[in-house]
This record gives sequence, structure tokens and C-alpha cells, in this order.
Amino acid sequence: MVILVLVVWIIPKLILEIIIIDWEYTCLKAVGLLSGGLDSTLAVKLMLEQGFDIIAVNFTSPFCLCNSGGNCWALKVAKDFKIPIKVFNKGPDYLEVIKNPKYGYGSGMNPCIDCRIYMLKKAKNYSKEIGAEFLFTGEVLDERPMSQNMRALKIIEKEVGLEDKIVRPLSAKLLPETEAERMGWIDRKKLLNIRGRSRKKQIMSTKQLGIVDYPCPAGGCLLTYKEFATKVRDLIYFRKRITTKDILLLKVGRHFRFGKNKIIVGRNETENKRLLELSDKHDYLFEVPDLGSPITFLQGRKSKKAIELSAQLTARYSDAEGEEIPVKYYNKHSKHLIYVKPIEEDTLYKLRI
Repeated sequence: MVILVLVVWIIPKLILEIIIIDWEYTCLKAVGLLSGGLDSTLAVKLMLEQGFDIIAVNFTSPFCLCNSGGNCWALKVAKDFKIPIKVFNKGPDYLEVIKNPKYGYGSGMNPCIDCRIYMLKKAKNYSKEIGAEFLFTGEVLDERPMSQNMRALKIIEKEVGLEDKIVRPLSAKLLPETEAERMGWIDRKKLLNIRGRSRKKQIMSTKQLGIVDYPCPAGGCLLTYKEFATKVRDLIYFRKRITTKDILLLKVGRHFRFGKNKIIVGRNETENKRLLELSDKHDYLFEVPDLGSPITFLQGRKSKKAIELSAQLTARYSDAEGEEIPVKYYNKHSKHLIYVKPIEEDTLYKLRI
């Protein structure tokens, strides 16, 4: 009778413990960096397939091209996968990273290694807040020459304080085993061994996993573009205090530099409207009245020469003809009219950023 009672009491207890252990292991929280691009989307899907409770983290930046056309792919992916997403904005502290990156720049003004460190530190802190067991990313070994080679991955982990703790599902079989794998939380056999810049294996895997909607695989960062990087260097050199408005203006129009003055000439109606939106009471705006004309934006001290050059640039890019072109310039407090000749090509070239 005693033996029977013990069996009746012990067996259900063992079954209950097995159920509890299994539930704990299949419902562990994991935080994944999600840009919404092909790689990060695939990484999230692979982790979902292993039964984790995924929370996505997305970083927005005025330098990012991932949300081109007004679509936020990260939010769309999170919605499609039915997972929560936390969005962080790369604020003024990120500008300091761009100004003084510890590990230098890539092809332009892109501080790729320092950028990864910046994001992963914030993701690490968030993971602690919500009790997540580990972090994962969509990084692919040797896909990006500066930040995704073996040496860079190790540097990033060390700087963030997550050595052997960042899971990279797309290249996991080519990388050292992580803590999550050693603990038995992740089945390494279900991870991938992708390497290099080709996206063929990723695209093949999306088909196998039923992912049918994702943006252009490349994504992109404006800081890698030569012309944009030149504008950023100019801004950092001439402006001690950089505002969000300064960053947004970098993405609009043709840029010219006259001493401490920044002159921007709109290239189309959309850019003209954007310059009007971003102007404030201290800025001067220029246009040729009653003709097809760009909006020209003058920032900085309004010297006579700066006003003349801004007017000449406006005349040069307008539809006006003749030797003397009327150009009005104004702000919220005053309006003026000046007659100028269109700027000469050699002067234009010297002023162009």
C-alpha cells in the first residue's frame, strides 16, 4: 500500500516537472535586432521556428535607407510575425559616435563597428529590463567588409560585454558555439552556415520558411555614399552644435558653402516644400517670382555677399532668361528684391559641397 501511494505521488510530480522544464526551455525570451531587411527578417524567423518568445528591437536613423518609400519594413515584419517590437531612435549621442568613432570609418563617414557597438549596448540594456536570455542579430560572416569579419565580430562582442553571448543564426555553424547553444536552448543543427556577400542562400531559405515579402536585400546607409559623406564632414567642421534639423537638411537639395554660410538649392517641387518646412525665422529663402524657380535656403550670418551668391545660385537654376534676373528673398519678418546675374560656372563649382 505504501509503495502504491509513493508511485501515485511521485509519477505525477515527475510528469509535472518535465512539463515545467519543457515549457521554460521553449518559451525563453530572446531579443533580436530587426532592421526589416532580408537578413534580420530571416534571423527572426529562424528563432521563432525554435520556439522562442521573440521581442524585436529596431533602430531608426536619419541616415538609414531601409525605410525608403515611406515603408517601415521592421514594423511590417513584426506585425506579420506577430511579435512585439521596441523602436529606439539614434539621437544626439549617436552623432558623437559619428564625430569620433573609436574604430574609424568605412568607405564614407560610416562608423560601422562603432555603430554596431552602439546598438548592441542599448539592446543589451533593454534585454536586461525585460528578462531576455540572449541577443541575436541577422549578421552574416564576411558580408560587410568592415563590421562583419571574424575580427570585427569579436571586437564588437568584447566592447559590448557579450562575448560568446550574441547568436548569429545565419552564420552560426561557421562561428564559435555561443552560450545559448551550450545551454541547450538552441538547436545548432537548425542554424545556417552562410558566408559572404551573395544573398542566394538567404533567398533560398526564405522560400523554405515561407517568407514571401521583404525589401531589396541591400538596404543601405547614407553615410556610405561619397557625396552625402562630404556633406556630413562639412557640417561637423562648421557646426559645433548639430541639431536634428541640420541632419534632415543634408538629405535635401544641392549644397554650397560660403564661409560659415550654408546655401541649399532645391532640385524639385518636393525639395522646395521640404526647405520651406525646415526653415525658421532666422533663415532666408530665395526664389525667382512668377517663373519656374528653385527655393534656395541660406543659413548663417546674412552678409551682403552671402545674399548675393544665394540669389545668383537661385537665378542659375531657375527658368529665367536674361542678364539681370529678379530674385526675391525673405523670412518671416521681411521681404526684399534683388537683381543679379546667374552665377558663373567656375564660382558655382568652387562653392559646391
